[in-house]
Amino acid sequence: MGQMKPAGVLCAGNIVFDMLVHPVDQLRWGATTWVETIGQSMGGNGANTSYTLACLGIPVRLRAVVGDDTFGEELLSGLRAAGVDTHAVERSRGATPTTIALVKSDGSRLFLHKPGVSLHALAEPLEFTPLLLHGMSHFHVANPFSLPAFRKHLAETLRRAKQAGLQTSLDAAWDSQGRWLQDLGPCLPDVGTLFVNEEEAHLLSGVEGALEAARTLRRFGAGTVVVKLGARGCLVVSATEEFQVPAFEVEVLDTTGAGDCFAGGFLAALQRGLSLREAARIANAAGALSVRRVGAVGGLLGWDDMQEWMRSAKVRATAP
Repeated sequence: MGQMKPAGVLCAGNIVFDMLVHPVDQLRWGATTWVETIGQSMGGNGANTSYTLACLGIPVRLRAVVGDDTFGEELLSGLRAAGVDTHAVERSRGATPTTIALVKSDGSRLFLHKPGVSLHALAEPLEFTPLLLHGMSHFHVANPFSLPAFRKHLAETLRRAKQAGLQTSLDAAWDSQGRWLQDLGPCLPDVGTLFVNEEEAHLLSGVEGALEAARTLRRFGAGTVVVKLGARGCLVVSATEEFQVPAFEVEVLDTTGAGDCFAGGFLAALQRGLSLREAARIANAAGALSVRRVGAVGGLLGWDDMQEWMRSAKVRATAP
């Protein structure tokens, strides 16, 4: 008898057309800088996380908005080809969100972002209809701060998701408006798993240090808090355990979208019934595979191939 297919993840987030330039180690106005790569890639927190989940064999449905331009059609085709259900993606009159990412030799980035139709996307709390819920057991919000209209209704949407019987998670990402806990605080009691990086954890909690910040965010209502530590792996703080899992050692080419792939890997492991510690290892692997290539998802592997890669990949013994 074949193994039962995992239940799916309903993901809400943005879809972005990325243009990536590498390497750009300095900006000189009035001059010409020669680079090795100028390419295009799938981008956006919702798209990257959904793509990762699909790549790892998890049914995933994306709720998002793209423009009625060729960029939007190209991105939807790429998501469908990966196995993402895009029936809940709206086409809106206007421009698909676009980012130009300037990538340094060390993998760090500078983003120039045009939000396009994301400015008005998902302007009402989500309604978890039977059609939207079909086959789904988990609701994930990928960077609510990237959707200005949606963030106003985030708490109500998460409350509805829990009422509908879904497990929930949220990947905070960067708040360009600087409101942080003002908008996210009311949501935390309905967030089962919260993903943050170290700086986000500090700005949300007001506390220095990843561990104390995670503990504070749990006191604010979040269930499990997962802090992405980059080259040092990740920290997981739940109601019953606290632990850090080291990162895999890889050559970093581009960190764009690595956090989205990390979240997708973590959720994929949970949907397969794995423990938090196993989920952290899978998430670290997904993030490591992502940074090996320019663009968010170009370095990802399928579930079985990733397991094989993990068996031989070197794990960092100590923080660099």
